[in-house]
Amino acid sequence: MHDIRTIRDDPAAFDRALARRGLPARSVELLALDAGRRAAQQRLNELQARRNELSGQVGRAKSKGEDATALMAEVARLKDEMTAAEAQAAEADAALDRVLAEIPNLPASDVPEGRDEHGNKEVRRWGDQRNFDFAPKQHFEVGEALGLMDFETAAKIAGARFVLLKGQLARLERALASFMLDLHTGEFGYTEAVPPYLVRDESVYGTGQLPKFAEDLFRTTDGRWLIPTAEVPLTNIAADAILEEAALPLRFTAYSPCFRSEAGAAGKDTRGMIRQHQFSKVELVSIAHPDRSEAEHERMTACAEEVLKRLKLPYRVMLLCSGDMGFSSRKTYDIEVWLPGQGAYREISSCSDCGDFQARRMKGRYRPTGDKKGTRFVHTLNGSGLAIGRTMVAIIENYQEKDGSVRLPDALRPYMNGAESITRHG
Repeated sequence: MHDIRTIRDDPAAFDRALARRGLPARSVELLALDAGRRAAQQRLNELQARRNELSGQVGRAKSKGEDATALMAEVARLKDEMTAAEAQAAEADAALDRVLAEIPNLPASDVPEGRDEHGNKEVRRWGDQRNFDFAPKQHFEVGEALGLMDFETAAKIAGARFVLLKGQLARLERALASFMLDLHTGEFGYTEAVPPYLVRDESVYGTGQLPKFAEDLFRTTDGRWLIPTAEVPLTNIAADAILEEAALPLRFTAYSPCFRSEAGAAGKDTRGMIRQHQFSKVELVSIAHPDRSEAEHERMTACAEEVLKRLKLPYRVMLLCSGDMGFSSRKTYDIEVWLPGQGAYREISSCSDCGDFQARRMKGRYRPTGDKKGTRFVHTLNGSGLAIGRTMVAIIENYQEKDGSVRLPDALRPYMNGAESITRHG
């Protein structure tokens, strides 16, 4: 959510920032709504002041034994006017909020200009791509040949874009989650959480999925939403809260299922585990001080990268351009892991600094030390640390052997009961 006062102070700068996202100017529309809102509020204030004045006159007239009938009639009339004015002011407020709620966050100054993924900038890469003495297969070919990755049965049970993992691949999912959580909590200071997987309208509005991206979500019959990522419940820990400055940053991590409708994904990644309706992820969320959110963003990205380093999976970090960022983000790093079966880098984590954009929507604030009255909005950040399914995909493709087995990274073997590889009979 944007601060209308900032737009009022420099509408041209706001429109220039929207243009960097490839969006049309909106300041004229927003300022017109703001003027209508302020006029409605001013009218309400004037009626309130007039009513208070007349109420005082009624009291004084009665104390003197004078007839106050006319004054009382005027107070009653003003009360009716105020009711209508309150409704008008509330509608004017809501009209402005509706438009503001559909406008994405503005890109940070160091975000590169661009319209789509072709404008993204590579920041760094790590690890060497393996030289195979055979043609590497895609993960679903390996998984199906092992008899441990079953898309056909999953489709029978639930439809397309689901998978049934069995045996050692099911164990691998659990191992990856435990490994990531141990790393993030034990070495990086995140607090592990098990949040609700169903949330209310206010929660998905607070993180920016509503109202614009409702079609990307699954909704239950009682009006709740299945979480698209644990970012939603974890970030909303700060909703309607006033935190003490000394408590910042708050860092949370959670392993959870995620549910996405994949609206608009027809024809994309129809085979395999890359793009599914249900998947698991270890999420990272930080509630940070505004002055330290940029440093927190770099730290969070490094934590996600460390998972890939420990697993010895080659990757690159991309700084997303202004036209390719998510709705709530002001700056995003995508971490892309190398998939030899596809011969391409694919996203495995997005780490985003949202500034105060989400905090304004969810009213998440902190109280500066020594200030008993004033509060400021916190900054929120989120990132995958990592997506479990895509990490499994990367392990299968990078560690596959000619005989169809999959070696296990050293870091995972303690979580796999000491197993060194996954075979058809593993």
